[in-house]
Parts: sequence; structure tokens; C-alpha cells
Amino acid sequence: MKKIGITLLTAIIGGAIAIGSYKLIEDKVADSRSLEEKQKVYFANNPLNITSSVGDADFVQAAAAVTPAVVHIKTTYDSRSNRSGDPFQDMFEDFFGGPRMRSAPVQASGSGVIISDDGYIVTNNHVIEDATKIDVILPDKRSFEAKIIGRDPNTDLALIKVNGTGLPIVKMGNSDIVRVGEWVLAVGYPFTLNTTVTAGIISAKGRSIGILDQPSQNPYDSGQQISSAIESFIQTDAAINPGNSGGALVNTNGELIGINSAIASRTGSYAGYGFAIPINLAKKILEDFKKYGTVKRGYLGITFPTASSEAALLKEKGIKPGSIQGVYITGVQKGSAAAEAGLKEGDIITNINGNEISSSSELSERVARHRPGDKLQLVYQRDGKDHKVTVTLKGEESIKTASASTKSVEEIYNQLGASFAQLSSAQKQRYRINSGVVVSDVRKGGIFDQNGIPRGTIITKINGENVNNTEDISNALGATKNNMMRIDGIAPDGTRFWVNFPVGMQ
Repeated sequence: MKKIGITLLTAIIGGAIAIGSYKLIEDKVADSRSLEEKQKVYFANNPLNITSSVGDADFVQAAAAVTPAVVHIKTTYDSRSNRSGDPFQDMFEDFFGGPRMRSAPVQASGSGVIISDDGYIVTNNHVIEDATKIDVILPDKRSFEAKIIGRDPNTDLALIKVNGTGLPIVKMGNSDIVRVGEWVLAVGYPFTLNTTVTAGIISAKGRSIGILDQPSQNPYDSGQQISSAIESFIQTDAAINPGNSGGALVNTNGELIGINSAIASRTGSYAGYGFAIPINLAKKILEDFKKYGTVKRGYLGITFPTASSEAALLKEKGIKPGSIQGVYITGVQKGSAAAEAGLKEGDIITNINGNEISSSSELSERVARHRPGDKLQLVYQRDGKDHKVTVTLKGEESIKTASASTKSVEEIYNQLGASFAQLSSAQKQRYRINSGVVVSDVRKGGIFDQNGIPRGTIITKINGENVNNTEDISNALGATKNNMMRIDGIAPDGTRFWVNFPVGMQ
């Protein structure tokens, strides 16, 4: 009898060890899966049975499937923070005024989307940037503290994680097949309210609004931040407000097609235009976060005009703007992937990997989906003929080792299309500024003309540097990085503004 007991005990212990070992191996295998693999496993066991209801615009099923996995993110900042309490609102308040310093910790609010049942959550970089603590609250009131896996200011994406299992998730869709006019839902926590669902349509794709190129306004950050941002937003008229940042934009099948990121508004509240990061771009960025903790971005090494300056540039070269169906190359970096593939200034890129390219924002997004070493199949026009070439993308080091800017100070100065004069003491006193120059003339077709900056405008800073005379302007223009220039100023009516003038580098 004693032998039977010992045998039974040995069997139980052996079984427990075997089960424990199996569980440990299973956990390691599960964590090594990519985020898309995690999604496939989840939805194989939890299939979505949603019938698209585009015809009668009934979003009940999609809303019910998505809302359990859209979370409320509460962030805490220390006393050195200039946050107002909502990172989305901060952006607009900083637009009209200066940083706001506080002596006590403050809290901010945003949204996030669970994309794996073991706790990976996608949100915006600006929701969690500089936070000392990140709390995640689910719609069922469960609360977790999250850690940052990775974040990227250039796409305004971040990946955070909580220690949870069996969590609800939102299925990632395909943003490439989204069509203008398609019904969508925006899900998030506007104004710190409970889960809110709004409906609208896709009103445009491939939008670039210059919002990601605003350098840090943190007075404790001495480094100048002028980024090579990737903007190719999905534009929607679904109501998006402060607090919606990081929330879900989904189609009528309940599939995630975008991460809500910004609004176009003079007040900071909804005014009819919202912008979301396409999920197909986000997939690559998020997988980089999970694997490397940072973004592995491949560079093509070309410059091209922005939408606002393209028409004027083409006219200067004697080209009818409407005749260009693609992206016109204004420069090729020495030693870059593009240079090695034989691309030249004046070539027009029309297709990447079988996808037609009609704007610089589309080109930027397509390139940003790839890592150094990846190969792209390009179609470009030269002398009216189509050519095909395979390009192997290079890493960030290839950009850093080359010249910081592919345009000389003289070229940038001429591109501005403006003349400047010194400010008088009376003008400085009137606007309560210590530095600045006044725009004395604006030439037609230049950047100032295209962006509506008139005579009489006061320019206080260029690329974060104070300017008082033409020498200061030249020195400040020399600080232009990645062909991205920032100007801070005061309009003739006294309104303060900032604006970025990029000449795209990919």
C-alpha cells in the first residue's frame, strides 16, 4: 500500500512538472508570435460574425464588437511637464500661446486599442510621451498599469503593454482597400467621457497636414527636434475630439483601419475634419516596436516638393503641373539607395511594388512600410518613357553620413521668395518680443506666397533660432535638417503662428 502511495505521489509530481514545463514553453512560443499571428490565433477561436451594413448604415454589430477593446489611457506627468491635462488639447493651446509650467503633477487622457489578448495596445505617441505613469482602464472597469514598448514621433504611434490575459481585441483590417465615401466609426474617450462611438465617412486619403513636424516645446529639452515625419492620414468627418487620440477608426465589418490621431480645428474641438494613421503603416511600425523596441526605417534617399510648393516648382521648370502623374524628384542623395539604382533629378516615380503613386504623402507611406535591406520595385518616368528598377533601401546611418541638408542656404533663401527688414524698438515693444524681422516683400510663387504669409508679417524664429537680421536668417537656415524648416511668427493682425516647410526626403 505504501509503494502504491509513493508511486501515485511520484506520478502526480511528474505530471505537474510536465504540465509546468509545457506551459512555460507555450508562453514563450506565444510571446514570440508577431502581432498579426496573435490576431489570427485569437480570431480563429473567436470568429467575428458581423454582416456589413453599409446599405442601411446600421453600425450596432460593429460597435458592439469593437468597444470592449478600446481603452481609456490616463497618463501622469511630473511637475516639470507643460501638459494642460489633455495631450490633444495641448497641441492647439501651444499653437496660440506658450508652454504652461505647473508646480504639481498633472494628468492627461487619451485612448488606445488592444490588438493582442496578452495586452499589447496601440495608441498615439503624443498620448504617452514623457509620461511618468500610464494607467489603462477597460470598459469593464478593469485597470492596469502599462509600460512603453516603443514609440515614434515621426508617425505619432506608440505600443504599450499591460500584464493581462484573455483580453478582448480589435481585428486589424486593410487600409489600402479603404475607399472615399465609405462609412466608418470612430471609437474612443473624448473629453474623458466613457466609451463613445461616432459615425461618418472617409472624406479623403493620403492627407499631409504638417502636424507631426512641430518641434518639442518643452523648455527642458535643449535639443532641436525637426523630424522627417510620415504623414498619409485617412481623413474622416466622424466626430473626433480631445481624448479620442489613439482610439480606433473601424469599418462596418468591425475591422481596425486607422488610429485616430488629430483634428483640424481653430478651437481644439471637432470642426468636421479628423485624421487617422492608416493601419497598414501602423502594422509595420508596431511590429518593429515589438521586435526591436524602435523603428527600423528604410530610406530611398530622394527629395521632392510638398503639395503646396509642387505647382510653382514645376512651372519654374517649364512643366505643366497637371501633366505630372506621380512624384517629381528634385534631388538624389549621394550614395543613397536611389543613387545606386540610377534615379536622377527630374525623374517621376509613378509606382511602388505595383501600387500607383500620385502624391508625396503616398510615396512616404509606402517607403515607411519597409526596413533597411528591403527591396522595392519602382516604376519611374524619364524623358516620357517608363523605366523599371529594383531599389534596396538603406538605413538611417546612410542619411546621417551624408549632408544634413541637400539644399544650400542660398537655395532655401531663394525658395522662400521673401525679403526682410529689421524690427524697430517700437514694434518689439508692441508685440512684447526681443527678436524678429519683418517681411518687407513677398515674391509670387515662393513658399511665403504659396502659404499666404503677407508683407508686414513678423518672423521671430527660424528652425528654433531667434532672428534679427539677414545674417541671423542665413545662420538659422543652415540649421535646416532633413529638408524640414520651421518658421515662428506673428501675423499682421497680431495672431501668433508656426508653420513647417518640408522638402520631402525619403
